Amino acid sequence: MADSEEAREKVEGTVRSVVFHNDENGYTVLHVEPPTEFELARGREVTVVGKAQAVWEGEEITAVGQWVTDKVHGRQFKAESITCVAPRSIVGIERYLASGLIKGVGKVLAKRIVDTFGEDTLNVLSRQSARLVEVPKLGKAKIAQIRESWRANETMRENMIFGQTYGISIAKMTKIVRRYGPDAIAIIKGDPYQLCRDIWGIGFATADKIALSVGFPKDSPLRARASISYTLETEAEDGGHCWTYENDLLLHANELTEIPTEVLGAALEEELAAGRVVCDPNTSPRRIYLRSLYWSERQAAQHVRRILSAPSPFRPIDADKALAWWEARAGFTLANQQATALVRSLKSKFSIITGGPGVGKTTIIRALVDIYKARKLRVVLAAPTGRAAKRMTESVGADAQTIHRLLKWNPVTNRFTYDADEQYDADVFIFDETSMIDVKLAADLLAAIPSGASVVWVGDTDQLPSVGAGSVLGDLIRSGAVPSTRLDRIFRQDSSGLIVVNAHHVNAGEPLETRPGDTDFYFMRCEDPEQCVKRTIEFMTTRIPRKFGMDPLQDVQVLVPMRRNLLGTENLNFELQKALNPSGDAVTRGGTVFRAGDRVMQLRNNYDKDVYNGDVGFVKSVMPSERKIVVTFDGRPVTYEPGDLDELVLAYATTIHKSQGSEYPAVIVIMHTQHYVMLQRNLLYTAITRGKKLVLLIGVPYAINQAIQNNTVRERRTGLADLVAGPPPDGAQELPFT
Repeated sequence: MADSEEAREKVEGTVRSVVFHNDENGYTVLHVEPPTEFELARGREVTVVGKAQAVWEGEEITAVGQWVTDKVHGRQFKAESITCVAPRSIVGIERYLASGLIKGVGKVLAKRIVDTFGEDTLNVLSRQSARLVEVPKLGKAKIAQIRESWRANETMRENMIFGQTYGISIAKMTKIVRRYGPDAIAIIKGDPYQLCRDIWGIGFATADKIALSVGFPKDSPLRARASISYTLETEAEDGGHCWTYENDLLLHANELTEIPTEVLGAALEEELAAGRVVCDPNTSPRRIYLRSLYWSERQAAQHVRRILSAPSPFRPIDADKALAWWEARAGFTLANQQATALVRSLKSKFSIITGGPGVGKTTIIRALVDIYKARKLRVVLAAPTGRAAKRMTESVGADAQTIHRLLKWNPVTNRFTYDADEQYDADVFIFDETSMIDVKLAADLLAAIPSGASVVWVGDTDQLPSVGAGSVLGDLIRSGAVPSTRLDRIFRQDSSGLIVVNAHHVNAGEPLETRPGDTDFYFMRCEDPEQCVKRTIEFMTTRIPRKFGMDPLQDVQVLVPMRRNLLGTENLNFELQKALNPSGDAVTRGGTVFRAGDRVMQLRNNYDKDVYNGDVGFVKSVMPSERKIVVTFDGRPVTYEPGDLDELVLAYATTIHKSQGSEYPAVIVIMHTQHYVMLQRNLLYTAITRGKKLVLLIGVPYAINQAIQNNTVRERRTGLADLVAGPPPDGAQELPFT
């Protein structure tokens, strides 16, 4: 057999061991034992590499491809295709059954089964499983377990082969089967686009590939309708928009599918009639919403108006007397802006306090908590993320929790426990970091607040907007219906501190300030991207821990504008993991290696696990044989099965967007021309304000200046401000709330 670019050869044999298998892309390394008549100069075992569905020891394979010589691993067979079939030999069948294929069957029991049925073993398991009673010392419970496991494996194998055919990873196919059950393939073939709606991580491109492959026409109504919803979802996810103009929607769907706009227009009307998307009846040109966002805006607005208009059940507080009492108790006098914010919040049913770092927002929260508790009122403190809630607890001196845990997700009903029907029993609700709250969470949160309660939202409108759709904090301020106070006088700074000063410089469009000697803000010029990576590793692993006594895993966070390229989170996490946690047992998913000790971040809200988008934890343990890991979030262990691993990423470095609501003892911020399309003032401002004790800015002065000067904030298409400002226009539907 000669090495050749053109020749296509074939290797057949029995899988002796599965050296490596990537559930995400199917990449597999096998040690294969050829038939006895097949002789090789270097021994009888062959290394085969290529893509395959779930493969087990003992199976027989046929691989088509060519021989290559790898610089590291030597001679191996690079397969273009690998076809697996059940083993036929006694030895192969025995190895196959003992490979872990069937739960509870090891080498000893596999031998007893094969000794009983011989070469007919697999036929017995598939078609005559009642005959398992013939196997010596095999009880009823074990027989039932073997039969169930064998049937499940056959179904799973069929599903995996189907998934690989259409580019669906084993991990995602596992989620699909978990969602749809044994009829998964039939459901997918009937409506492939259902995957977009039901399975997180599967987008229109994958569903579209399946649909076209199984015979759906390019201009089919089903494809056209799916593209409408997908385009609206993309607008919400990528741009934060709640609605899209009809013409823009049809144009973007046309670009996606090349379906004529008249066909898409008809599909839009069908989606409107089915209620999957909604048209605002009071706008021209028409504004088209995803159904969930349409009702979230209206629910949020109605709940704000409900709280504002309801009388307070407790005796009014004399705000001026309360201010004087607290100042005497605290031993200092609030500045005029702070006093105004405090008095306004005490007098209002719903109020907002906004401003940048160091302007005294936390002081006002402390004052409000002290005053309300002195009146024996029940006060609830909450924030969108675990880190923000923990920081609120530490700075205010009262317990705070995340909004999700406050509302208590019920996995049985698939909704929050506290809602419009069962509202939270408290008198005052104070929420921090409210710039992070999107319109869906706002609707759920506000629904759970009783009409008589007082509500205070605290946040920074100059930070990046929420990851989810909407611009809730800004919309509430713009509505003019919610009393709000903006603080801009800096209090929290010291003679050597520059973090707060530079945050306000950025916000004002002014150059950054640096000082020689020890301070809390440093800039390091670095033009070459590879050098930026090396410097980042050096500072995180060595120089910052040595000079400031900080733990690189617990205290230092790398922040960058984007995921891709050399200075993106993906590459930086790979390099930082090599430097900080290079060895040990591991579980791999899609090229990402997870080891015990790794810092990781959750990518989506998982209510069943009580873990939410942006939560950061540490891998406590890994189980390579089961491809499972355990992650601790604030000391609470959470198990991730193989199908859940796509919800996690390494978090030695993270995007600035994902850092919202978090604060770290030290941050290393990289700003480079590689990030040009992302360079904006609110991005740099958000990054700097994440650092509590130390900010190290690495990068190119030109890129930093571009970010400071670029204050073009992309407006989000929302309707909440108008809805809060007054009653719904004629013809709009009011929602019934108890």
